[in-house]
Amino acid sequence: MELTVEHLILLAIPIISAIVGWFTNFLAVKMMFYPIEFIGIKPIFGWQGLIPAKRQEMAEIEVELVLGRLLSVEEIVDRLDPKELTNSIQRRLKQIIRKLVNDIMQEVAPTAWAALPVQGKNLVYARIEMDIPNVVQKTISDFKHNVTEILDIKELVVKQLVAHPELINEIFLKAGAKEFPFIERSGFYFGFLFGLPTMVFWYFYQLWWILPLGGLIVGYATNWIAIKIIFEPKHPVKIGPFTIQGMFLKRQKEVSEVYSEIIDKKLMNSQNIADIVIHGSGSENLLELVELHVNDAIERYVAIAQPYFALGVGSENYYKMKELAAKRLFERSESYLPYAYDYAHQALNIGDDLCKKMQGLTPEEFEGVLRPAYQADEWKLIVTGAVLGMAAGFFQVFFVFV
Repeated sequence: MELTVEHLILLAIPIISAIVGWFTNFLAVKMMFYPIEFIGIKPIFGWQGLIPAKRQEMAEIEVELVLGRLLSVEEIVDRLDPKELTNSIQRRLKQIIRKLVNDIMQEVAPTAWAALPVQGKNLVYARIEMDIPNVVQKTISDFKHNVTEILDIKELVVKQLVAHPELINEIFLKAGAKEFPFIERSGFYFGFLFGLPTMVFWYFYQLWWILPLGGLIVGYATNWIAIKIIFEPKHPVKIGPFTIQGMFLKRQKEVSEVYSEIIDKKLMNSQNIADIVIHGSGSENLLELVELHVNDAIERYVAIAQPYFALGVGSENYYKMKELAAKRLFERSESYLPYAYDYAHQALNIGDDLCKKMQGLTPEEFEGVLRPAYQADEWKLIVTGAVLGMAAGFFQVFFVFV
């Protein structure tokens, strides 16, 4: 049997359907993540990746569904040993304290400080340095007892993910590293299968609308099926020798490890926690603790070592000195806290803790790790696939009739 142009056109239908299925699924995946920032004319003419566009909402969902439920701030911070943490920053803190003392005394009591001999200044430095561990340990202990007023995990996560949309993309892309390529490939296979009935209909009824309709169905169905296969069925279903379960849910152990590692290293690491503690909404509460223990140390020093010190500098300058001491020590925290990051990271152990708890989630709970934030917009991806498929169908009609 000789192949005619009509036969070639007929055979091309499922092949073109396969290509359309692959392309629409490929585009759907890319549209989830890119571009990171809106391109076009807001609010309608243009596009921004679904996930970066909803990073604020997604960050809040991550906190509520995962971090808020699985991680207890009190439990995590309680792992910090005040003595160990103090030891990690003590050497650097001593270096900073000397300059702080010198600067503050020159500001509040320049004459008295200038008149004090070197030996006297060294005694002041030595007395303060000796008291540093006591002040730091008491501050850390009080911080642990008041952590919910100082450290807001939701604020930390939302701030980081909103400021770094590429990070939330990384969480999804790495956690779904096997699912997203499958979505793209499956479009080709399902597209070919859906193209076969379109080919049959076209063989018997060469109506112009069959190919656009077939393309629309292919684009819609391939995207819809691909998304469903990722998350359905939630629980393993035994069919003969095969066990079927949503691809993402089937990899719960592996995904938990990847997800927890990113959260631990790039989101809830020691540096980000310290940053939100110092600059976040609870920083004023932390400053109050620092003031409390610094002032207490100054009072003890003045009472024991130099009873008439307050009279010598004047009551107004004395209170100013106490205020400046706490404030400057707090402001310079970024100079000495980094020395505690390594210890704090090991002690907090957020990654391992989160991973174990995620692996223990039910399939319904685990689905909530990645899907809810963009689930409301899945229809956009499916409709986009349908529109592109229909456009490909019109192209086929044009090719056939022209």
